[in-house]
Amino acid sequence: MSALEDDVRDLQRRYESGLSAEEAGADEHAILEDFLAALEAGEVRAAEKRDGEWQANEWVKQGILLNFGLRDIETHSYGGVDYHDVLPLRETDDLPDRGTRNTPDGTVVRRGAYVGSDAILMSPSFVNIGAHVGDGTLVDSCDTVGSAAQIGDGVKLGANTLIGGVLEPVEAAPVVVEDGVSLGAGCRVTSGFVVGADSVVGENTLLTPRIPVYDLVEEEVVYGHLPPERRAFTRFVESSVGEHDLFEGGAYKPAVVATDLETETLEATRREDALRDN
Repeated sequence: MSALEDDVRDLQRRYESGLSAEEAGADEHAILEDFLAALEAGEVRAAEKRDGEWQANEWVKQGILLNFGLRDIETHSYGGVDYHDVLPLRETDDLPDRGTRNTPDGTVVRRGAYVGSDAILMSPSFVNIGAHVGDGTLVDSCDTVGSAAQIGDGVKLGANTLIGGVLEPVEAAPVVVEDGVSLGAGCRVTSGFVVGADSVVGENTLLTPRIPVYDLVEEEVVYGHLPPERRAFTRFVESSVGEHDLFEGGAYKPAVVATDLETETLEATRREDALRDN
C-alpha cells in the first residue's frame, strides 16, 4: 500500500465517521490535491487489468468521491463565464510538450483527468474526473468521457459519442474502451461495459450490459463486453413480448451483432492517421 493510498483510506474512514466539508482543513485538502495530481499524472487509475479482467481500484474511486464530499462549492471562471463547482478545471499547460492538442471554444477537462501524449481533444468535448485517455487517442466533437472511464491508446471516439461514468458502487469496474478501438459517431457505452481491443463499432451503437452481443465468431451470446477484434453494429431481434393488440407484426428489441474484423474496415480506420498528423 502506497502512502497516498493509506492517506486516502484513512480520510475515507474519517469521512464515514462524520468528517464534513466544513471541518476539513489544510491537511485534508493537501491529501485531496495530491490525489488529484496523481490521477492527472497517470500514477494511479480507477481501474486496471489484472489476470485478463478489468477490476476497479476501490480506494481510487473513494478518493474521487471524497473530492465531492469534502469540498465546498466555489465560483470559478472559464472562457469569461463563471461556473460553480467543487472542482476547478484541469490545467492543460503540460499538453503541448507531449504533443497533445485541445481545441478552443469548449474543450473541458476536469481536475483529476489523465490525458496521454499525442492525443487530440476536439471542441466541444468533456473529460470528467478520474477518466484516463490514452496516448494517440482522438476525443471528437461533442464527446463525453465520464467519471473514471478508461480509454486506451490509439482509440477513436467518433463525434457525439458518450462514454458513461461509473463511480458507485466503488467496487464496480468503470466503462473501458481498450487500445485501438474505433467507435463510430453517436455511440453510447455505459454501465461498466468493456469494448475489446482493436474493435470497430458502427455509428449509433449502444453498448451496455443489458443488451446482448451476438458474437458470430465464437457463435455465442455474451453480455457486458465486446470481444477483441470485432466489427459490431446494431440489429433488432425478436422480443419475447411477441404480438400485442397495440401493434402488428411482433415486437423487437435491440441487440449487437459482432463479426470478424474485415480488412477493408480496418483500412478505413487507418485513414484517421491523416487527421492526427495535420
